[in-house]
Amino acid sequence: MTITIYHNPACGTSRNVLALIRDSGKEPRIIEYLKTPPSRVELVELIARMGVPVRSVLREKGTPFHELGLDNLALTDDALIDAMIAHPILMNRPIVVTPLGVALCRPSEMVPDILASLQHGSFAKEDGEKIVDESGKRIS
Repeated sequence: MTITIYHNPACGTSRNVLALIRDSGKEPRIIEYLKTPPSRVELVELIARMGVPVRSVLREKGTPFHELGLDNLALTDDALIDAMIAHPILMNRPIVVTPLGVALCRPSEMVPDILASLQHGSFAKEDGEKIVDESGKRIS
């Protein structure tokens, strides 16, 4: 079973998701999308498989979102995708691909929903928040 994470190692949420995947006993294929961005075709496919609006994959914080005028609701999906291709930092992360689905895993607690393997025990995020109990079940 192949798992892929579109990862930014500078992002705490992305690091937490990577740790959750590894805690399930799987080693994912890691794509540092700032170094190796998806092609336009790949990005369009990822968004389609997630079943979300293109705009929901855009990241505002720490990006040129406002400088590029991406808050203009009249912009087409194609224009938004073009912006993400030109500026990969605009892609929200982490995006995880598994045989069970594709998801933008924000918050990190979303990743177990698309993992076939359960967590191996308790898990706490980097900030200490416990999100999986000792039996490997997600804490609500």
